[in-house]
Formats: sequence, C-alpha cells, structure tokens
Amino acid sequence: MFDVAVFGSLFLTLFVIMDPPGITPIFLALTSGRPVKVQKKMAFQAVCVAFGVIAVFGVVGQQILDYLHVSTQALMIAGGLLLLLVALDLLTGKTDEPKQTKDVNVALVPLGMPLLAGPGAIVQVILAVQHAGAAEQVSVWAAILAIHVVLFLAMRFSLLIIRVIKDGGVVLVTRLAGMMLSAIAVQQIVNGVTQIIRGG
Repeated sequence: MFDVAVFGSLFLTLFVIMDPPGITPIFLALTSGRPVKVQKKMAFQAVCVAFGVIAVFGVVGQQILDYLHVSTQALMIAGGLLLLLVALDLLTGKTDEPKQTKDVNVALVPLGMPLLAGPGAIVQVILAVQHAGAAEQVSVWAAILAIHVVLFLAMRFSLLIIRVIKDGGVVLVTRLAGMMLSAIAVQQIVNGVTQIIRGG
C-alpha cells in the first residue's frame, strides 16, 4: 500500500541530502569541455550508478557494514576525504588526466558516488528501509526512485546553462563548485568525527 506521508518524508530528506540544485554547478564543472551528447550520457550513468549503490545498501547495507566492521561514521569520513580530493582538483584547475579515463571516472566517481550516493543518503536509506513496515516498502522505494529522476533532470537540463555562460563562465563555475564541494567534504568529515566523539 502506498503511504504518501512516508514517501513525502523520505523524498524531502533525500532532496536535502542529495541536493539536485546544488549538484548542477558541480556537474557542469566536472563535465565541461565534453560534447553535449557525452555529458547527457554521463548524467544518466551517474544517476544509474547512484541508484544502484543506494539500492544495494537499502537491501543489504547494514549487513555489509557489519561484515566489514565499518561504522556509518567511518563511511562519512571516507566519503568526505574522497570529495576533498576532487574539490582540490577543481580549485587548482588540474586537467592532466587522459580524456577517456576522465570520462569514465567522472560518471562513476565522484558523480555517481560519493556526490549523489553519498554517506548521508546511504545511511538515510538504510534506516528508512529498516524502519518501514511491509506495507510501507513501496513508498520508500518510490521515493528513492523519484529523487533519482529529479537528479537526472537537474543535470540533464543544466546543460542549457553552458550555452549561455560560455567558456569563461564554465571556469568560474568550476572554481565555485570546487569551493562548495570542499565545504561539503569538510562538513562530512566533521560530522563523522563528531558522531564518533559523541558515541565514544
């Protein structure tokens, strides 16, 4: 049975965590200089990767973490460190990776994970699936699917912005995205460390 309250609550929570509007400048920065067709493909690939990761953790996430003896706090810190490395590359303007390798990596890491399927979203989905009753599972998974559709549409139509801001604007967006991404990364690390201290 579909529960509108459960759907709305999880969708709004994931919207805040995964932040479709906020991912737009980061997506533009990471995919700049590529043909529009490739950018569209990368947006789709990133969302598919994110959904796959979220789905796996939603089904067996707690078992995976327990088996590996990894806490959710450690997951948050690791994701923050990975994002920080990407942010530093955006801020310094490093573009010395081979183009084909860069294409693959951007769609999978960091776009698919940990930007879209980050530690916060993973933990939230694990908790939502665990706490939802049998009748509420449809609402939970509908919310997960809906947020990924929104993410794809946000990145897909952000490509129209490139036609307006041109190359100079893309460079500016890249630097701003680097700053925002570094702040997100540091906040994730701080949250993870804080939770460990409180738990300890």
